Amino acid sequence: METGNQTHAPEFLLLGFSATSEIQFIVFGLFLSMYLVTFTGNLLIILAICSDSHLHTPMYFFLSNLSFADLCFTSTTVPKMLLNILTQNKFITYAGCLSQIFFFTSFGCLDNLLLTVMAYDRFMAICHPLHYTVIMNPRLCGLLILGSWCISVMGSLLETLTVLRLSFCTKMEIPHFFCDLLEVLKLACSDTFINNVVIYFATGVLGVIPFTGIFFSYYKIVFSILRISSAGRKHKAFSTCGSHLSVVTLFYGTGFGVYLSSAATPSSRTSLVASVMYTMVTPMLNPFIYSLRNTDMKRALGRLLSRATFFNGDITAGLS
Repeated sequence: METGNQTHAPEFLLLGFSATSEIQFIVFGLFLSMYLVTFTGNLLIILAICSDSHLHTPMYFFLSNLSFADLCFTSTTVPKMLLNILTQNKFITYAGCLSQIFFFTSFGCLDNLLLTVMAYDRFMAICHPLHYTVIMNPRLCGLLILGSWCISVMGSLLETLTVLRLSFCTKMEIPHFFCDLLEVLKLACSDTFINNVVIYFATGVLGVIPFTGIFFSYYKIVFSILRISSAGRKHKAFSTCGSHLSVVTLFYGTGFGVYLSSAATPSSRTSLVASVMYTMVTPMLNPFIYSLRNTDMKRALGRLLSRATFFNGDITAGLS
């Protein structure tokens, strides 16, 4: 087994959606539109929560952090892909590839942990409502967010640093629009046993354990809701969890699906489409899922847009 550092590949070729220039133009327009919707939607969620005192609660505090993580998660891959399509240059440097792996993994893990924290928050609110405000105090909420950030960064750093020990072959083509870690490992000439061990360990700690926590939380939540006698209270309890459960299903369904399939079989068009689903579609849909199903969020967004319109009108009147 080779353990020493060897000469690294200067560049990787991101094949992405290889197609004619006409189709590339359509792909560019589609992905640019999706990115702008994702960026705007998540930014509006953050601004609405920060500007409305009625939303200064643990649930919305976690939601604002999730929106920020989604915004950053998408921004690690999509702008580079759009630049590659625009310039017709699909190469990425070795340092750029490692940076993309680190930030992509960091924000992906952060998304995962924040969904777990939000499931715990709903568990406390529904199963232990009398103790909710005491337990979910600002100090604990801050520690949960800080812990999620630290664990995500450390896990991503561990996976990224193990790539530094690898040397690569001459064929440097990645059949994705970003530097996916598993695809990069397939290009290595040196032994990747340690890398695979680290990935399986990180997947267990940062993937399986949080998913188990979410599953257990909703198991307890469902049984608590079924014991409620009032139909109105049942509906309200289910509605507060519906948005989060939809996002969890979309995130895990696409994420686990693409990584399990790419680890077992060679890359395919299906894997590429699944990558688009969890890197672009899921972060884009999250603001719609949380805002359209939430009356408080819709009101906060309405007030935010009204203030923005009023402020813009004042500026226009002042200039004229």
